[in-house]
Amino acid sequence: MRPYDIELLDSLPFPPSKYEERQGRLHLMVQEDQVRPLLSFLIKKEDGELSNLYHLPSGNCIMALVVVPRRGVIVIEGALEGTTYPSLTIELPSAHWYEREMMEMSGIVPLDHPNMRPLHLHDWPKNEHPLSPSFPSDREVPLVGGTYHYRKVEGEGIMEVPVGPVHAGVIEPGHFRFSTAGEPIINLEVRLGFVHRGVEKSMEGCPLPRALRLTERISGDNGVAHSMAFCQAVEMGTDVPERAKMLRCIYSEMERIYNHLGDIGGMATDVAFAVPAAAAATLRERMLRLNHDLTGHRLLWGTMVPGGVAKDIDAERSDHLQNALVDLGLSFDPIEDTLFNSPSFLDRVETTGTLSLSQAKDLRATGPVARASGWDRDARRDFPYAAYARMGFQVQVQREGDVLSRLRVKIGEMRESMSIVKQCLDLMQDGELRVEVPVPDGMGVGLVESPRGELVHCVHFENGKMIRYKVRDPSFCNWPTMEKAVLGNIVPDFPLINKSYNLSYAGNDL
Repeated sequence: MRPYDIELLDSLPFPPSKYEERQGRLHLMVQEDQVRPLLSFLIKKEDGELSNLYHLPSGNCIMALVVVPRRGVIVIEGALEGTTYPSLTIELPSAHWYEREMMEMSGIVPLDHPNMRPLHLHDWPKNEHPLSPSFPSDREVPLVGGTYHYRKVEGEGIMEVPVGPVHAGVIEPGHFRFSTAGEPIINLEVRLGFVHRGVEKSMEGCPLPRALRLTERISGDNGVAHSMAFCQAVEMGTDVPERAKMLRCIYSEMERIYNHLGDIGGMATDVAFAVPAAAAATLRERMLRLNHDLTGHRLLWGTMVPGGVAKDIDAERSDHLQNALVDLGLSFDPIEDTLFNSPSFLDRVETTGTLSLSQAKDLRATGPVARASGWDRDARRDFPYAAYARMGFQVQVQREGDVLSRLRVKIGEMRESMSIVKQCLDLMQDGELRVEVPVPDGMGVGLVESPRGELVHCVHFENGKMIRYKVRDPSFCNWPTMEKAVLGNIVPDFPLINKSYNLSYAGNDL
């Protein structure tokens, strides 16, 4: 066992029932009433972060994943005697949505939770829990209807403004209920789940090739990140070839570049700044076409496979990619100059949609949203995977937490991504693209930094069969923080704030 693990065990407020190291992770087994104080200790004393929380039917236990930057991953297994346990949200606000999800999906009730309303399943009958082992995946469940009780803000001059769930254009469904006093927003409640697809239930017993295709399509514009997290989870420590590690970094950063270009153009669009918006959209389209030229798919789907990668980049394509990135950097300079030299644009984005550092930490924001609020976290550096340990890059951090800060973070990350791709191309040597992966057994974890932030896949195997799959998309963490960021802003600024976040509905509504 690593020295840090021994030091941590000695510092715990109470000894766990059992502990062991598995694939570089420290697993702590405790009773249900010990989960909350143990998590509180790891988060408050060890600067850890709650990265995943779910129910594992096999063994009837709560699984909590805690990441401690520059230290390691800690898994807490809380054994349950029945279907209830002391709520974690009372002390740890970041557990709020996890516990509501676990209650409706698995029937595990957090006692004294401050908000017992459903999170994903609208009009779902009581006592029907789709992740229960007794619930067949092909069952048709009749919707029973019912009333969802939104938070009420009352007083003279208070108005409610409902938006969605159906929106203009191709945006996915989500309902936003604003309470305003005149123009300023004094409360926002986000209600999602309208495109819930039963992904985790579909993964149970699913063959690995089909499961890979499913995870790739969880959130289409983050297909590389999701498929790589899946591969990491099922590889369970398999040593991937060095060339494959470099290619995984390349494809991941190319995905980050086209996502951030879309966000930058979207922010310009939402303040009617047409010229930089059109220019950014043009560069994004060029990146998508470059993706297709290199891999055969505009969104880079089909690049990841367990044990390595399925698509190589030969010398000719490498030169093409190098030249395209140089051209991208030169073409982006005028866009950046236009944005930051426009007083009217800066007036719209400065101090708009501010998320404080304390709010980001309490609700466990992640990715560009967290880094724009001053929280220096990035899984590529803190928990290196693929070839990131060999890459030189600067984690982009701002302090103000507003739209402008999120814009600056994404511009900086896009430029760092171009540098990482070039480093990989320079360092990449000839070699294998993939190796055979043994039949998985036990628990596997995939942890990657997607364009939206830290992405976690947890998988449990028994006798080579997948019995539980848990996905935690970064949007699941960031949606609750938006309810805080909009307060005090006016309703017309909400689309701009929303675009600066650019959260995934599909990634949240699994």
